[in-house]
Amino acid sequence: QVQLVESGGGLVQTGGSLRLSCAASGRNFRTYAMGWFRQAPGKDREFVAGISWSDSTKYYADSVKGRFTVSKHNAKYTVYLQMNSLKHEDTAVYYCAAAPLSTTWYEGDAYDYDYWGQGTQVTVSS
Repeated sequence: QVQLVESGGGLVQTGGSLRLSCAASGRNFRTYAMGWFRQAPGKDREFVAGISWSDSTKYYADSVKGRFTVSKHNAKYTVYLQMNSLKHEDTAVYYCAAAPLSTTWYEGDAYDYDYWGQGTQVTVSS
């Protein structure tokens, strides 16, 4: 059974930092890319960042470039999203997801992603 389990969300002040984790299990993800998405109330789900499990290629949404960093720990099958200089508009539920490398996963289309975590809430107080 494939599982993606996010953790690390919480409440933080503007300008603060959080690190989200996504633990993956249940299959071999070496032919997958891992993505982070977020969804704020009343808004569509949007791509935040992604990383290829095979060669660590990374992509970021323009809104988070220079502030967020995606990384992975191969042995732990865990992907991280380090979020710095947080803004109120970063408030959302953050989801971890997995897409086959054969897709255009880097374009951030949620339909390319086969597996999803349950989400973790990030709230940035202004």
